[in-house]
Amino acid sequence: MAETVRIIGIDPGLRRCGWGIIESTGNRLGFVACGTITPATDAPLSERLVELHRGIAAVLDEHEPDEAAVEETFVSAGARSALQLGQARGVVLMTPALRGLPVGEYAANLIKKSVVGTGHAEKAQIQMMIKILLPTASFKGADAADALAIAVCHAHHRAIRQIRAIA
Repeated sequence: MAETVRIIGIDPGLRRCGWGIIESTGNRLGFVACGTITPATDAPLSERLVELHRGIAAVLDEHEPDEAAVEETFVSAGARSALQLGQARGVVLMTPALRGLPVGEYAANLIKKSVVGTGHAEKAQIQMMIKILLPTASFKGADAADALAIAVCHAHHRAIRQIRAIA
């Protein structure tokens, strides 16, 4: 009998940080929960980062995932935006790691390819496939759907790593 692993996917962001939790048992996936953490945009950066950490920590406390997955962010905006997003991403990587959770990192194109079948999928395609893969999923907005896609990608690649380890 295959073990059930609870995975949190996190789509890092300083304005909107999506999170999604699934359970993976063999090749079956199940929806657990999802949401978006929205730090106050008018607060100083340090307070926004603390709010992001507290929000993720609260989700980890409530849902007790076994593993975490985070999107590797691609930034084409200015240097200041890239630096702030990098700081938010550091908090997102650090928070589950502090609890001893293994944290996988995945490129956006790999996530899209794992979920939709093409690395250049649109947001609407990702949301549609998440509803197909996780029929009970209820999400508001692209950030939570993207986080669920990150968790699905992790589950898929986790299974591939296990198969290769056995072979």
